[in-house]
This record gives sequence, C-alpha cells and structure tokens, in this order.
Amino acid sequence: MNQDLSIINLLLHASFVVQLVVLLLVIVSIASWAAIIRKYFALRRMRALNDDFEREFWSGTSLNELFASAAQNAKFAGPMERIFASGMREYQKLRERHVSDAPTLLDGARRAMRASFQRELDAAEQNLSFLATVGSVSPYVGLFGTVWGIMHAFTGLAALAQVTLATVAPGIAEALVATAIGLFAAIPAVVGYNRFAREIDKIAIALETYIEEFSNILQRNLSANPAAVASATSAAPANR
Repeated sequence: MNQDLSIINLLLHASFVVQLVVLLLVIVSIASWAAIIRKYFALRRMRALNDDFEREFWSGTSLNELFASAAQNAKFAGPMERIFASGMREYQKLRERHVSDAPTLLDGARRAMRASFQRELDAAEQNLSFLATVGSVSPYVGLFGTVWGIMHAFTGLAALAQVTLATVAPGIAEALVATAIGLFAAIPAVVGYNRFAREIDKIAIALETYIEEFSNILQRNLSANPAAVASATSAAPANR
C-alpha cells in the first residue's frame, strides 16, 4: 500500500493534465532556485564592492585618482563606484565646456549620479519580479492540478458499483500532490523575494546616502574654489 501511494507512483498514474501541471511546477521551482542563488551571490558581491570603494573614498585618496581608477576598472566596479564615476564625468564635461557656475556644476553632477543610481537599482532588482510571480501564482497552478485530478478521479469512480476508501484514496492522493509541489515552488520564492527586497532597500539607502555625502563634498569645494574639486578628500572624513 505504501509503495502504491508513493509520490512517484502516484504521478506515473496521474492524468495527463496533472502530470503537465507538476512538470511545469518542477521547472518553475528549479528556475526560481537558480534565480535565488544567482541573486544571493550578486547582492553579496555588490555589498563587498560598495564597502571596498567607500573605505577607499574616505581614506584620503584624491578624487582624480579615484576617478581614474573607476574609469580603468569600469567592468569590475561596484554600484557606488560607478555612481561616483558618473558624477565626476559629468562635472568634468561641464568644466570642459567652460561652465563655471557652481549650482550648474553641482546640479549636473547630482543628476548624473541620480540617473546612474536608477540604473544600478534596476539591475539589482532584476529577477525579483520573477520570484514574486512564482510565489503568488504557483499555489494556484497546483490547486488547478488538484481540482482537475479530483474531477478525473470522481469521474472514474462513477463507473464503479462499490466505492471504498481504497478506491478513492489513490485518485485523491495523486491530485493533492500537485498542491504540495505548488507550495514547494512558492515558499522558497516568497522567502527569497522578501529577503532580497530588504537587502536591495539597504543598498539603495546606502547609495542615496553616498550621493548626498559626495554632493556635499562637491558643494564645499565649489564654494571655496571651483577648480579645487579635484583636490584630495583627506579632510572629508572629519566633516562626514
């Protein structure tokens, strides 16, 4: 009896629709686990790169040196470093066009950093919508398989003269397997989505804070001397 009601045996004897639903849920579950693993390591790397650049930024290295390093290692830079490079690049372009108005310079750098920030946020949120869809839809897909399986089981029982628990149990059990697999696919996706959403919120807050801090540094330097923005930031940590 235990062997007859094993999950593999139930699925082998299930209706075609139930088998199709289960196969779809298994594929979605594998894809969702792959997305979770990729996102976990991507966010971990993102945090590490941000921390490394932030330490270097506040260590007293000049903005020119930081910008040269960011331009040289653009492919391997983190979000915070790319945001910094965007602001410095826009500032230098404005300076090359002989723009000397401090508010214009500061506004241009801030807008460039904001645009870069939005691109980084979009990249960080990639695949989150997929996890949200899996978490919300998978139980209903499994429920559809269960309903269909129960309908198929009762249709087959209608032709029997005598119905016992032994004849009802296999059909009901194979139908319920679809719901179980639907929950198996949905639960990790929901947990992963919630965790990654919190992590991305923390990263976004850190990036926004950095944009404001860097803007303050630019504003202080522009107020003193527009040409001094490329000077060292050794005094910045004391005013952070």
